[in-house]
Amino acid sequence: MKESKIAGYLALIGTSQFLILMIVAEALYPGYSVKNNYISDLGVGRTAVIFNVSVALLGVLVIVASILMRKVFSYASYLVLLNGIGALIVGLFPETTGLPHLIGALSAFLFGGLAAILTSIKRNYFWTVLGAITLISLFLYLGKMYGPLGNGGLERLIVYPELVWGISLGTYLIEYK
Repeated sequence: MKESKIAGYLALIGTSQFLILMIVAEALYPGYSVKNNYISDLGVGRTAVIFNVSVALLGVLVIVASILMRKVFSYASYLVLLNGIGALIVGLFPETTGLPHLIGALSAFLFGGLAAILTSIKRNYFWTVLGAITLISLFLYLGKMYGPLGNGGLERLIVYPELVWGISLGTYLIEYK
């Protein structure tokens, strides 16, 4: 099997399992609000194992995928690698650890948005839109300009476009010739 196809399956599996298990954790977390809770709140308490293992697995699979996709996206694969390392750090260091978690989350958010834009060149310009939504939302988030979405809703505007891009990238790599 070609390296790009394996990378695609890893990206698809990693991203999909995280999205599904994040939704499961949200449903199981008592009183959780997608508007008022951070996504990483799922990494503490009764949903900690689900969330932390899922985001760490996402990180590991994206790291391996980034290495295998070098021939398709040479320089962009480094951004994907940094995105995966960020996700892995988030899974290993819950929000209660402070700075390590923040560094991981910022890495995952920033490098995922940049990777979406960079991988779109001459391929799929919809990925540029997804990356731009992530980066604009990240800028607003860092400035605490949450608006009516609240901190949790705005954080999802950072993460969801990256997840859509990850699933789309995975399917692209599976079919890459």
